[in-house]
Amino acid sequence: MSHNLLFRQLFDQGSGTWTYLLADIDSRQALLIDSVYEQFERDRALIEELDLKLLACLETHCHADHVTAASLLKNALGCKIFASAHSGIESLDRKLDEGDTIHFGKQLLRVLSTPGHTDGCISFVLAEHKMVFTGDCLLIRGCGRTDFQQGSAHKLFNSIKGKLFALPDDYVVYPGHDYVGRTASSIGEEKHLNPRIGGQANEGDFVGYMENMQLPHPKKLDIAVPANLRAGRPPDDELPKQPEWAPVVTTYGGVLEIMPQWVAAHLAEVCVLDVRTRVETEEESARIKGALMIPVNELRERIAEVPANKPVMTLCRSGKRSVLAFTILRSAGRIQVASIKGGLLRWQEEGLPVH
Repeated sequence: MSHNLLFRQLFDQGSGTWTYLLADIDSRQALLIDSVYEQFERDRALIEELDLKLLACLETHCHADHVTAASLLKNALGCKIFASAHSGIESLDRKLDEGDTIHFGKQLLRVLSTPGHTDGCISFVLAEHKMVFTGDCLLIRGCGRTDFQQGSAHKLFNSIKGKLFALPDDYVVYPGHDYVGRTASSIGEEKHLNPRIGGQANEGDFVGYMENMQLPHPKKLDIAVPANLRAGRPPDDELPKQPEWAPVVTTYGGVLEIMPQWVAAHLAEVCVLDVRTRVETEEESARIKGALMIPVNELRERIAEVPANKPVMTLCRSGKRSVLAFTILRSAGRIQVASIKGGLLRWQEEGLPVH
């Protein structure tokens, strides 16, 4: 894979959905394929931590098993939303069709129309890197179902055999879902080994297989489809609420962080928990006014000393062990806890008061 492409494969356990982050390293321009509503904070944090500019959220189709985070990400990061012209999704910034191209930096993503699971299914080809993102059209040793949402086994057969299997054998297949932890396959593998459509399977074989599967409908069908037709926009445009106790940001690692300026302006309303070791505090005398001093290696035994009636802001020298303190407190059932970003070093760099 070329060094100028940044690629991340992200998983949602609840729906078995793969989300893909692609970015051009030189320009920092990025695309996100098939986001998941419940993973909004994770994906936003990763994009911000990697210093990327998200140009667009791409949808391979209107999903029935999860709700997209596209509208949340558009609201938070100013990106656009792209999907098939035949997807039924409203208020798209760009409607995609066969042969369309999407540029991000020096990278080029090409659109293949691959209906069958739904009429609006598309796949994305990144030819320079021999990658294809197949959504729910072609899965690893499987394919999308065809028994609802304009599904057609005949169309799906033609999409896979005529479009995807026409790609070179060494193209890596990245599907929209996998339920047993498989991350990728290849066009060559699926052409030979896919039990539904690989090998010598003809259209009759495939249609007969698909029409006799008798799968239960997805659990979230009644919620997901209407929501996804709105690109995941919440009812009444009500966005997820920030905690009332502090304007925290959730990092990609799942830690709640707080900016030091906010803490400095609200010292009377919070407990600053300084978890530096005794050696560190002997070498560095600076303290934040009113801070509670408990070394991180003693915190588990001394949690009872940490006030439970106000938010706790953990602090260390650089912002690393304060994350451990955050984890210890959350494991003990404390909810209103955040790590002060950058620790005492950043606090002092920003000219905030110490004594």
